[in-house]
Amino acid sequence: MRTIIFRTIAPYLAALMILFSIFVLLRGHNEPGGGFIGGLIAASALAIYGIACGVAAVRRSIVVHPMNLAAFGLFIAALAGVPSLFLRQSFMTSQWLSFHFFDVDVDLSTPMVFDIGVYFVVVGAISSIALALEERESD
Repeated sequence: MRTIIFRTIAPYLAALMILFSIFVLLRGHNEPGGGFIGGLIAASALAIYGIACGVAAVRRSIVVHPMNLAAFGLFIAALAGVPSLFLRQSFMTSQWLSFHFFDVDVDLSTPMVFDIGVYFVVVGAISSIALALEERESD
């Protein structure tokens, strides 16, 4: 399925899907969505790009190996529990930081950090599997 139309549209579609996955990620800790669903959307975008342009193009575009991305995400997700330990609470107890920035209240939280970690884990793991399957099929 490497038609000229698909190869032309795939990079734009993948970029749009990545932006939507980030929207779903950031929306998720207050409404439905989050790191897992956002990561699946981003991994699907990379898979579509890989089908259209080849595995080598995807590997060049993500720069790091997908499993390194997953390991980084696992580290970030585990790091989200550390602030609760410093405050002598149970591991992964939610902590919130709110500040005023240019007339807007910005709320940062450890659940959001955990969701970002899950996002990277899902993108890395699913992309690694998808790229391995695409490489095997192209041989």
